[in-house]
Amino acid sequence: MKKRLLALMVSAVMICSLTACSQGQEAAPANDAGSADTGAAAEGGSGALTGTLKVGMIGPLTGAAALYGSAVNNGTKIAIDEINEISGDFQMEYQPEDDEHDAEKSVNAYNKLKDWDVQAIVGCVTTTPCVAVAAEANTDRVFMLTPSASATSVTEQGDDVFQLCFSDPNQGSASAQYIKENNLGSKIAIIYNNSDVYSTGIYQTFSGKASEIGLEVVSTTTFTDDTANDFSVQLTDAKDNGADLIFLPIYYTPASLILQQADKMGYKVTMFGVDGMDGILGLEGFDTSLAEGVMLLTPFSADATDAKTVNFVTKYQDSYNEVPIQFAADGYDCPYAIYEALKFYADKNGGLDVTGKSNEEICDILVSVFSDSSFSVDGITGEGMTWTANGEVNKAPKAVVIKDGVYVGL
Repeated sequence: MKKRLLALMVSAVMICSLTACSQGQEAAPANDAGSADTGAAAEGGSGALTGTLKVGMIGPLTGAAALYGSAVNNGTKIAIDEINEISGDFQMEYQPEDDEHDAEKSVNAYNKLKDWDVQAIVGCVTTTPCVAVAAEANTDRVFMLTPSASATSVTEQGDDVFQLCFSDPNQGSASAQYIKENNLGSKIAIIYNNSDVYSTGIYQTFSGKASEIGLEVVSTTTFTDDTANDFSVQLTDAKDNGADLIFLPIYYTPASLILQQADKMGYKVTMFGVDGMDGILGLEGFDTSLAEGVMLLTPFSADATDAKTVNFVTKYQDSYNEVPIQFAADGYDCPYAIYEALKFYADKNGGLDVTGKSNEEICDILVSVFSDSSFSVDGITGEGMTWTANGEVNKAPKAVVIKDGVYVGL
């Protein structure tokens, strides 16, 4: 979708007049764990970022997808607390809203944030609600940075919506490439949800990439939300066709049933998923031993040893008594990306006071910066993250495997 004229003008002025981003920017003061140097560095300038920015979050805090929304909310709160500690005269005020993974309720949550005079939104967490809210936000000119809604239909709603997560096409093609390059399977089966935009989008790009690089797909079967309880037909087809790896571009709940039913069949096969499977280890009542050896593509591994990740994981475990999943890490990176974008703009324009700025003004500023190729962010889900003008993030994928009930980086 085309940008509005004002956003184009702001972006053009910045690109023409600003120097390139470099490592010359003064680093933020480190907190006790040294996480505050997350983000872009801008050369020159001394503009101060001041005022209070109202940041909202929309996601499923209750209901079937609450594991995702709660993780994003937890990660977002940790980041905002850190930012408020180290950012001096700039502060973030935070308000999360529950949408229960329902599009209508998500729009209601958005309207609550609008009444609160929200200036930027982390969300939505899941795709279908995000599409509904993004259409409203584009009309109102409210900036959205979704941590985890990965369908291309999300960013197609307007120029004000950006993704911190991989888009569905990127997940599909990257998964096929990773399986091929690492010889994880010679005969591939695919089980996907044909009633879900997320699952279908990843399947389509995986299938296309597999054909392009010579990855043999011997079985492709589907299910819907209404039939996601019996996978005997899909597993039997995969087994009968000699599949030694099953690709699962699906969420963790149906994936857990597939693992259980494959085990009952005595079907020993490698399972490879994407970010929607992250969270399976926290599913209530699930025997995590069944997930032993499961691999998934993700931008975050909790066992990474860099200082930023260690700081985040330590704080998350101390606060919530559990290991953070990718959705928590995505939630953590979102406020930092917004913060760094505002600092980038302030530094280049002699300062910025966000207090009293309308959501339209903040939106145009953030759109212009995120669309600027010289702006980048170093987060825990990716270093040197940049964004295209259509809202898609550029960062390198990682893979993890489940060993002894925890995720281990590959």
